[in-house]
Amino acid sequence: MYLNNISIDPQRLERLINIAESSLLPLLKGALLYTIPLTIITFTIGLLLALCTALARISNIKLLEMIARIYVSAIRGTPLLVQLFIIFYGLPTVGITIDPLPAAIIGFSLNVGAYASEIIRAAILSIPKGQWEAAYSLGMDYAQALKRIILPQAARVSVPPLSNTFISLVKDTSLASLILVSEMFRKAQEIAATNYEFLLLYTEAALIYWVICFLLSIVQGAIEKRLSRYIVR
Repeated sequence: MYLNNISIDPQRLERLINIAESSLLPLLKGALLYTIPLTIITFTIGLLLALCTALARISNIKLLEMIARIYVSAIRGTPLLVQLFIIFYGLPTVGITIDPLPAAIIGFSLNVGAYASEIIRAAILSIPKGQWEAAYSLGMDYAQALKRIILPQAARVSVPPLSNTFISLVKDTSLASLILVSEMFRKAQEIAATNYEFLLLYTEAALIYWVICFLLSIVQGAIEKRLSRYIVR
């Protein structure tokens, strides 16, 4: 019905084109000012949190291992949207009020940290024990072996899944619109609410997400190809 209306109504088609053109800049501004920065900031914080969590999971300190395990289980076992709502809408009931953008950063960072920690932990555990033994034989302690020998190798192994996590995070940032962050999808909702062209605006936003993720997938492929040069075949 929507396409039929376009084909038989030139005025409506012209109106849709005008709306698409006028909404493109606000959507791109939402992407540049919020979506992309939110992705980069939360992924960076989440990656640091993931590394600490992964190291806690493989440590011999039972308390740390237990805390890390509970954190990962809680985050992976609950929807991201629920986590955002708890932080933004739930915490004010106990006297803790957080602005939309910081709330989104906290929520996404905790989520990325939990999922990425399992990727990093698996990458570390995939390194043969002989690498640890070789490092110890050279007089290195645990921290030196981890920093100089294990983590560089684990980083190469974890790049593909972490890249996928980053790309997924770009799309997940659309959930921040539900806690009032003016990212790209929120802009699409606001514009659509004024002209009621929801299909057009949401499709336009989807295309922008697609372009961003497509470009990131090209970068991911280039990084993986570069890293593969160091793998003995």
